[in-house]
Amino acid sequence: MSHAFDIGPVPVGRDQLFLIAGPCVIESEAHVRKMADAIQRITSDLGIPYIFKASYDKANRTSVKSFRGPGIVEGTAILKRLKEATGLPTLTDVHEPSHCAIAAEGVDVLQIPAFLCRQTDLLIAAAETGRAVNVKKGQFVAPGDMKHAVEKVTESGNPRVCLTERGTTFGYHNLVVDMRSLAIMRKLAPVVFDGTHSVQTPSAANGVSGGQPEFIPLLARAAVAAGVDGVFLEVHDNPAEAKSDGANALDLKNLKGVLESLLAVHAAVNPR
Repeated sequence: MSHAFDIGPVPVGRDQLFLIAGPCVIESEAHVRKMADAIQRITSDLGIPYIFKASYDKANRTSVKSFRGPGIVEGTAILKRLKEATGLPTLTDVHEPSHCAIAAEGVDVLQIPAFLCRQTDLLIAAAETGRAVNVKKGQFVAPGDMKHAVEKVTESGNPRVCLTERGTTFGYHNLVVDMRSLAIMRKLAPVVFDGTHSVQTPSAANGVSGGQPEFIPLLARAAVAAGVDGVFLEVHDNPAEAKSDGANALDLKNLKGVLESLLAVHAAVNPR
């Protein structure tokens, strides 16, 4: 596997499965710390390199009334304190070029949301911070076309870029995952599979997105079997009360079992 790099202690593209996980949005500093500590205990026990994720702003909520988060200044400060307290690498979404340098002060990875994966100025601004860049494949983009997003980052002087599969639009309120896309994109950069947004039913629940979280383990196992470098999971301790994307989040109590199955699949298809 070429294109390998590291995010702090986390190897990317080096034949070791890693995890990106956390709540969709920063609900409070206390909640972020609670989730990070709980997930870190699980990943430490299982020996999985781990990056914590949470967004300071969900700028693409379906409804104007939906909770968006604490904003870039407070959110970045929260993630920076979390990183200092736990030693975990951190990741957050960025939505505007002007946000990239600010967010980079508190996180290790800048994530480009799927809807914005073709926004040249945003990709360049993220690349120029020197932070690793995780680009989510747009629901409307062919996997091979993600080479252009990769080039926008690498030609801006930043080779640390990975791609995340999160499903492709399939009719109204539905997504489908084409496992071929993982192999296609893996020729371009390390690939992460998003097992939670891939079971989302966009805008299907009266102004918010619904989901089918019972299929998270199935799709994640299939993706690991097909070949990925990492897995992305939105995890919440009480999905029914989550302020964003609770309908497609993985319940914290199920995380360890899911990860154990993914490690078993990974070991089976990548014999040492």
